[in-house]
Amino acid sequence: MYEKNIGTKQKALRINLDRRIYGSFAEIGAGQETAAMFFKAGGSSGTIAKTMSAYDMTFSDSIYGVEESGRYVVESRLVKMLTKEYSLLEKRLAEKRGPDTTFFAFANTVVALNYQKTNDAHGWIGCRFQLTPQGGYNDVIIHVRMLDNENVLQQQALGVIGVNLIYGCYYYAKSPETLVLSLMDDLLPERIQIDMIRFSGPDFADVDNRLMSLHLVKNSFTDAALFGPDGQVLQPSEALYKKNILVMRGRLRPVTNVQMDMIENGLKQFRAEPDVDENRVVSMAELTLHNLKANDQGIDEKDFLDRVDILCSMGQTVMISNYLEYYKLVAYLAKLTRLKIGLVVGIPNLEYIFEEGHYEFLPGGILESFATLFSRKVKLFVYPTLRNNKIYSCKEFQLPPTLEPLFNYLSRNDKIEDIRDYNEANLHISTDHVLEMIQSGEDGWEEMVPERVAKQIKDNCLFGYPCEVEYVPIGQQVRQQQEEQVTGT
Repeated sequence: MYEKNIGTKQKALRINLDRRIYGSFAEIGAGQETAAMFFKAGGSSGTIAKTMSAYDMTFSDSIYGVEESGRYVVESRLVKMLTKEYSLLEKRLAEKRGPDTTFFAFANTVVALNYQKTNDAHGWIGCRFQLTPQGGYNDVIIHVRMLDNENVLQQQALGVIGVNLIYGCYYYAKSPETLVLSLMDDLLPERIQIDMIRFSGPDFADVDNRLMSLHLVKNSFTDAALFGPDGQVLQPSEALYKKNILVMRGRLRPVTNVQMDMIENGLKQFRAEPDVDENRVVSMAELTLHNLKANDQGIDEKDFLDRVDILCSMGQTVMISNYLEYYKLVAYLAKLTRLKIGLVVGIPNLEYIFEEGHYEFLPGGILESFATLFSRKVKLFVYPTLRNNKIYSCKEFQLPPTLEPLFNYLSRNDKIEDIRDYNEANLHISTDHVLEMIQSGEDGWEEMVPERVAKQIKDNCLFGYPCEVEYVPIGQQVRQQQEEQVTGT
């Protein structure tokens, strides 16, 4: 049961008084705030076997090994810390305490705000723990961005989220959604954001980390989350660092031939740009929370996974975000890469972008939003639309006279460009109509989607397709395949 009003000190004290829980703390960067909170709560000798902080790089490398990247605030470093500290617990204490104790190792590697306040404050935090004595271990790993403007406040926030993580691992493990929700107890998104979370281990075998990513965005713990074609969650700043990014936004319910044509031909033109390194291109499909809400009842998680499974099967990297406006999406991506960003849009999307009413809340109106949207390294690739049996492209794009000079300026300065090599035969396809045909069992929709998509829908009864089959998400399929490879079955 979620105890919303329990404070950080009370959480730490409850753990300290629970004689089954015993472990070690290894914290690098921003002090040892999590361990300190357990010490201050009282009764810490019942919880803490060891606490340490290897700040010096030489010491750290000697204990945990050298990172190939040469970086220290990375997930691979955190995993090495968890592995080292947990193995020491079992080696030294299993015989003495193993039958009656659930061991844990808590670790973080972070870089807090420097004195000049010029760096990106972020960190990796994880907990490896048992739920039963002598049982297998589980991992919960998160990546955070610290937003406080003072180093000491960032340290305090790290301590709070560390206590929340350990508490959640032990008292909310049976409800991963509750565990996620509890991570921000006594904190606000204005202070710290969680942009990645990963559950693993025997007690989380049925957890879909993509759903956990969705919960991060739904609860405003972050504005965007990312995962790859294999269903594995990704940390955005690492996955998109020094990458040229191409994004297509849509309901994608399901992916149709016209949308695949948009992605493929948009990607071809994007790669041909003189300032794009085709070896550094990431193509992403973006689902916004707005597009995931099919009705007033909120987000259907099964429907969300249906869409994601289709995209993953097509080899797409998927982003879920809370950015309704395109300029906010661009502002976010521009923080992750300094290379060129491309947006694949249709004529309806372009009409939305140029609708001045969407920017009335900004002091500078549409011009303020466009200053971000059409920044130095951003370009729109526009796919044509079929209306009244006529093809509409940028040449036919209609605007109020006051906005025509702005559109012409952007077009002439290579900020907006038509997608040229499109398949005219696909333009009649409507995603909503395809969905209606799927759900009603009407024949003919198979020709409107890629062959692989049609097979996926039929095999797994996606999007309300009338059949009966056990639903197995892509992420679970990947895990099953990996297990079969290991066991040789």
